[in-house]
Amino acid sequence: MKNFKTLQWIGDADGFLELTDQRKLPAEFTTMKCTTVEQLFDAIETLAVRGAPAIGVAAGFGICLAAQETDKLKISDALKHIEKRADFLAKSRPTAVNLFWALEKMKESARDFAEKNPNASLDAFKNHLLACAQEIYAHDVEMCAQIGINGEKFIPDNGGILTHCNAGALATAGNGTALSPIFEAQKKGKKFKVYADETRPLLQGARLTAWELQQAGIDVTLLCDNMAGALMKAGKVNAVIVGADRIAANGDAANKIGTYSLSVLAKAHGIPFYIAAPSSTFDLNIKTGAEIPIEHRHADEVACFAGLITAPKGIKVFNPAFDVTDAQNITAIITERGVIQPPNEQNIRKTICR
Repeated sequence: MKNFKTLQWIGDADGFLELTDQRKLPAEFTTMKCTTVEQLFDAIETLAVRGAPAIGVAAGFGICLAAQETDKLKISDALKHIEKRADFLAKSRPTAVNLFWALEKMKESARDFAEKNPNASLDAFKNHLLACAQEIYAHDVEMCAQIGINGEKFIPDNGGILTHCNAGALATAGNGTALSPIFEAQKKGKKFKVYADETRPLLQGARLTAWELQQAGIDVTLLCDNMAGALMKAGKVNAVIVGADRIAANGDAANKIGTYSLSVLAKAHGIPFYIAAPSSTFDLNIKTGAEIPIEHRHADEVACFAGLITAPKGIKVFNPAFDVTDAQNITAIITERGVIQPPNEQNIRKTICR
């Protein structure tokens, strides 16, 4: 559904990672080149690339950048360098588990190659890692498509759908998670309206989701976050669908701040609340959402707006990037492996671990 690349590797193993710079949307569509691990770290930390799946894919290519730093090293030393750089990238953002999933996958692939090919050339090592990163990329594209197929049935014909933050093509290598069922429903000829929360304080819904949906020719209406309850009360919302950055074993799900409030509102109004996320977003090592680390960001994101100071100087600011929605508020979790309904540990393990 998109005519742009959120991220892509350019060239061979000695190439670079190209990202759509999401900090500048929608005013300007531009790309940025990452040729070093430090540049990618900064891009992730400052949200030039964002969205749990996209961060994971970018991190995979980040290991390819790290491999370019191993010239003249033995394979065993190159492996140690890769593991060290992976640990560095893991510190860029704490909540989205896809980052750690992709880095671990790349480290495991690097270890396996080094153990089996201790005398291999560094070029062979770098080519192996690039192939692994490309597999992560391809898997993400396929995952997005399957989530769309599995979730399309939940998009009501002639209904209204509310979404929060951005879980579209800009958040993945493919067509998105929460927006993928919407794009699939459009392909099938369904008529519907999408309401996009602006998503304070960084306006991912206004800057990114509204832009994506408008580009796709979908009927989209932008609203402030605090208008969602009134919209539901007016009977305009038939379903809520959002993404996730980490899902615990019991189905509790961390997503962009404000998602929990929407789940409470949806439950109060009898509106189904769906989460769309790939299997790589599940962290079955943690029992509940209480164990999910929540990123807290700089106060200026709240105290300033578009470069203008909007709060008293020195004011205390509470700025968590995510909150956790209780599994009991979630109607179903849509994954590429199937729909988990109701989301509980038994159903999650049955779907994700098969």
